[in-house]
Amino acid sequence: MNLQGKKILVTGADGFIGSHLTEELLRSGYSVRAFVFYNSFNSWGWLDYTPKSLQENLDIFPGDIRDPQRVQDAVKGCQVVIHLAALVAIPYSYHSPDTYVDTNIKGTLNILKAARNLGVEKVVHTSTSEVYGTARFTPIHEDHPLLGQSPYSATKIAADQMALAFYHSFETPVTIIRPFNTYGPRQSTRAVIPAIITQIAGGQRIIKLGSTHPTRDFSYVPDTVRGVISGAQSDAASGNVINLGTGFEISIGELVKCIAERMQVQVEIKSEAERARPEKSEVERLLSDNGKAKKLLGWEPSYAGYKGLQKGLDETIAWFSKSRNLKKYRPGVYNL
Repeated sequence: MNLQGKKILVTGADGFIGSHLTEELLRSGYSVRAFVFYNSFNSWGWLDYTPKSLQENLDIFPGDIRDPQRVQDAVKGCQVVIHLAALVAIPYSYHSPDTYVDTNIKGTLNILKAARNLGVEKVVHTSTSEVYGTARFTPIHEDHPLLGQSPYSATKIAADQMALAFYHSFETPVTIIRPFNTYGPRQSTRAVIPAIITQIAGGQRIIKLGSTHPTRDFSYVPDTVRGVISGAQSDAASGNVINLGTGFEISIGELVKCIAERMQVQVEIKSEAERARPEKSEVERLLSDNGKAKKLLGWEPSYAGYKGLQKGLDETIAWFSKSRNLKKYRPGVYNL
C-alpha cells in the first residue's frame, strides 16, 4: 500500500514510540491524525516538542482509547490506523489489572470496531514480545506458545487475539507487529535502559534495579518505527503476526556494565525487591527470530548485534544526558 495521500491515525501518538513514529511519518510527507490522551493541561505529551516545521500535516485529536464514540470519531476520515495506545508498565499491572483490561483489550476492540464500521484500508496493531513469556526455545518465532506471565502480557495476548479474530471473522485488514524490547530517547524510566542511564546521569553510582540475570533482545526505536511503517505499507502482511527484534540478547547485568562503560563511570548494582517481578512472573529470556519481518516487510535492524546496541545506547545516552531532557525525569524515584 502506498501511504501517500492517505490519512493515517496514530493512537498513543503522545507516547515514547508513538511520538517517534508520528514524527517519522510527518518527515516522510504523510498526513497524520495523532490520537493523544485527553487531559486538562492541553498537553500533547512528547508531541509538544515536535518541530514546528513538521506540524503542517499534523492533526491533534485528544481523546480516550476506552471511549468507543471518541475512537469512532477519530477513525472517521482515516484510511490507515496504527494502534499503539496501551498501558505498558508491567509493575503497575500487578496493582491495577482492571485498567489494563479496559485500555489494552477494550481499547483495541474500539479501534477494530471503528475500522470495520468505517471501511479502513489497513490497521496495524502493536503487540509486545512479553506475550511469549519465558522463551521455551530460541530464537522465538511467531508460532512460539503465548503465556501471560503478568496482567499486562495477558491483556496484550487478548488484544492480539481480538485483532486476529476481526481479520478472520470480518476480513478487517489487520497486521500485528510484535516489537521486542524497544529503547531510545523519551522512554519512561519504568524501562530498564532509561532507569540505568538517568541514575548515572543524575550522579548515582549505586544503580538500583530488579533482577539482573534475565536476558532481553533490545531494539532501538528508529528500527521499531521503520518496522511499523513497513507493516502499514505491506499488503502481504495482513493477517500476520510479525516479530521486530535484532536476534541478539544481553543480560540486564551485562547491559549495566555496557552502559557504565559508554558513560565512563564505575557503578555497583543494588537489586531491590520492590523493583523485581514476582518469581513466576519474571520472563527469563527473550530472543527474536526476525525472519518473517525480512520476508514480508523487507525489514532488518540497522542497530543489530552488540555493535548496534552500543551505537543505539550512545545516541540514547547523549539525549538523556542533556540537562533539558534529564530534568523531565526523577532518577531517584522508582516509578511503577
